[in-house]
Amino acid sequence: MTPYQNASQLKELTLGKKTDYTSEYDPKLLQAVPRSLNRDDLALNEANLPFIGEDVWYGYELSWLNNKGKPVVALVEFRFACTSPNIVESKSFKLYLNSFNQTKFNDIEEVKSYLEKDLSATSGTKATVTLFPVDNCPALEIADEKAVCIDDLDISIEDYQFNAEHLLNSQSNHSQIKEHNIVSHLLKSNCLITNQPDWASIYIHYTGKEISQEQLLTYLISFRQHNEFHEQCVERIFCDLQQYCQLEALTVYARYTRRGGLDINPFRSTHVATAPWGRTLRQ
Repeated sequence: MTPYQNASQLKELTLGKKTDYTSEYDPKLLQAVPRSLNRDDLALNEANLPFIGEDVWYGYELSWLNNKGKPVVALVEFRFACTSPNIVESKSFKLYLNSFNQTKFNDIEEVKSYLEKDLSATSGTKATVTLFPVDNCPALEIADEKAVCIDDLDISIEDYQFNAEHLLNSQSNHSQIKEHNIVSHLLKSNCLITNQPDWASIYIHYTGKEISQEQLLTYLISFRQHNEFHEQCVERIFCDLQQYCQLEALTVYARYTRRGGLDINPFRSTHVATAPWGRTLRQ
C-alpha cells in the first residue's frame, strides 16, 4: 500500500467518486491517507507527539459466507494506534468490508486474521480486530458517562468559521487546579473531500484551571463549517486546548455517528492510551 505523499494526491481517493461495490474479497480496495497531512499543519513532530491514544472504529454491517455457503453476520471493533503512519480512508474501508459479503471463510478466526493483516498493512502498524456476535457486544453498550454537558449555555453565535482564538484567555487566574469532565453534542465538521457533514459527541477530561465553558462551547461550534477528517479534528482540538490552556492532563474523545455502517471514534490523551468501551445514544 503506497500512501499519498501530499494533499493534492487526495484527489486519487475513491472518496466522493462514483464506485462499484465488490462482493468478493479484495484487499486492494483499501486506501491509506498519511497522518502527516494534518500534523504538518499543526506543527507536530511525528517522533515526539504531545499525545497518546488510538482510533477506534465500529463496523455494523460485516458479513461473509461459511464453508457451506451460509451467511454469517457480526459486529466488529477496529483499533489503530495514533502513532500509525496512515489513516484508513473511510470509503475504501466500507468497500473493503463489503467485499467479504460473498466470500467463503472457514471460521470467524480466519476472517479476523484477514482483517488484521490487511488493515495493519494499510495503516502501517498492527491493527487490532475484535469480532462480536450481533446479540452480545459489550463494547457497544450505552456508556454511562458522568460528564457535565455544556450545550444548554445561553451564548450567541454569529460566526461559524473555525477560530482557535475563542480559547484565548479562557482560564481564570483565580481558579484552582482541578479535574473537569465535560461533554458537548454540538460538534459538527465537514468531510475534507466530500463536504458531507460529520456529527459527534465530544468528551473532554482535563486537569487544570477551569476553562470558561462559554468560550469552549463557542470554540467547538466554530468547527461547524470546518473541513477535516474526524481524526484531524480531534488532534486539532487537543493541540489547541494545550496551547491556549496549558493543562496538566488532557483527554479528548470524539464519538462520531455512523455512516455506511461504520463509526469512527478518535481518542487522544496525555496519559491514557486506550479508549474505553461504550457508545452514545446517537450511535
